[in-house]
Amino acid sequence: MDSHVVGVKEPPLIEQTIGQALTEAARKFESLEAVVSVHQVVRLTYGELNDQAEAIGAGLLSLGLEPGDRIGIWAPNCVEWTIVQFATAKAGLILVNINPAYRLFELDYALSKVACRALILAESFKTSRYFEMIQKLAPETVSSEPGRLKSEKLPHLEMVIGFADSIPDGFIDFSSLEGRASQTDKDKISELEQSLSPFDPINIQFTSGTTGSPKGATLTHHNILNNAFFVGEAIRLTPDDRVAIPVPLYHCFGMVMGNLGALTHGATVVYPSPVFEPASTLQAVQDERCTALYGVPTMFVAELALEDFAGYDLSSLRTGIMAGAPCPIDIMKRVIGDMNMSEVTIAYGMTETSPVSFQSSVNDSLERRVTTIGQVLPHVEVKIVGEDGNTVPCGETGELCTRGYSVMTGYWNDDEKTRDCLVDGWILTGDLATIDEQGYGNIVGRLKDMVIRGGENLYPREIEEFLYTHDEITEVSVFGVPDDKFGEELCAWIQQAEGADLTADDVRAFCDGQIAHFKVPRYIRFVDEFPMTVTGKIQKFQMRDTMIEELGLADRETA
Repeated sequence: MDSHVVGVKEPPLIEQTIGQALTEAARKFESLEAVVSVHQVVRLTYGELNDQAEAIGAGLLSLGLEPGDRIGIWAPNCVEWTIVQFATAKAGLILVNINPAYRLFELDYALSKVACRALILAESFKTSRYFEMIQKLAPETVSSEPGRLKSEKLPHLEMVIGFADSIPDGFIDFSSLEGRASQTDKDKISELEQSLSPFDPINIQFTSGTTGSPKGATLTHHNILNNAFFVGEAIRLTPDDRVAIPVPLYHCFGMVMGNLGALTHGATVVYPSPVFEPASTLQAVQDERCTALYGVPTMFVAELALEDFAGYDLSSLRTGIMAGAPCPIDIMKRVIGDMNMSEVTIAYGMTETSPVSFQSSVNDSLERRVTTIGQVLPHVEVKIVGEDGNTVPCGETGELCTRGYSVMTGYWNDDEKTRDCLVDGWILTGDLATIDEQGYGNIVGRLKDMVIRGGENLYPREIEEFLYTHDEITEVSVFGVPDDKFGEELCAWIQQAEGADLTADDVRAFCDGQIAHFKVPRYIRFVDEFPMTVTGKIQKFQMRDTMIEELGLADRETA
């Protein structure tokens, strides 16, 4: 028996756009709560969410945006994010997810790579002042008529739309969009609901690679709506469920598995806070009587570690999803026992597959839920291939490949990188895996040198490319080392230019404000040379071993 598994074909795939799915949900569940944003004290029923999505969608069309245009969203978790997600879907606009932690270097790249015509953004969050940052990249906003930006650095960007109490000159006020729409714009939204195809691109999410800058994985209505539905089926979501979403909306975990998973089942999503806070999350679960909780393992670790954990009433919970990194068995035991999540599941996937390919069942044993990634989802096909490209027997290790409805259309404006990973409909995941005779998968390693820090996939090459822009850095190599809290932390080995006298603090200061904080290496070493193969390739495993010994991390190594 070889490692080639095909998911069941029932229930059938959904042949709708996201806009049509929301319209249908508004009819079925009109008075049921769709979204609760705890930190904003906002509640929307399905009927209200649909009305707002149509109104904002019409407002966006009134600005001259057309189906197929790219529009960025840059904000932490909030109800506006979700309204924009559905408004753009109804208007046929391609939503571009921008990480709230992005700094100038990354924002510039993302907006330019996919030629965003519009950007919707919050004013600020914590130390990130989004309004000021976009004004720094495009100072012409101050002197431009709103909606008619002409920026030298961002030539494609024409509209900056902000939501805040006070909107700067040159910005469009998000709250004004509904009033801008004419009857013609509103009629166009109705027309588009019938004319848009489920196979139209509707979302671009940036995912990095080991060969350079982030790539824009392009996903269709069909990709993400169906994946959301089957993920929700796996945890038996119903209109009676209330799902706590502390994971970010800019990522598939939040916007697909969270928002769309709830939509396809008439469930309610609950946002405890703008970004993850363990106490806020458990408070929201208690107060909103949530039945499901999502998160990466480090989130559950942080929740369980709260000094007053025992004081929260989590009796309403029954299920949830843990994904993004392997879960230690003792944590899974506590999640099931102490958090009342007897039906918690494990999920595995990647942005390029919308994201989930494997998920455990609510009926799987504890051992299955901590030692495997579950079984393949319906309508998804997977195989494990060896170095020769042939499918290996069950139990043998090889590269995991996925095919089916969930696979992206490709990387936006990047045919070469698309061809590198998408072959005959199969996406090459870069993960080393096995599949047993019962069809359960297990990830055993990575072909690429990706680092998983607290559930965030970090790609050393991207960080290296940025550090190379420093005039005094001639060579750099970034890799991961074990860490108790985050699973892995970043380490950088750096060769300086002749005469340079950099310190680790100098390097961190160079990163500050330019790349996301979690991409800044925790450990920085200045070296004269790197361990190399005879053919001149840097041997990162030797550097990793050296750092593990130097930092005394051997006891933190995981299998």
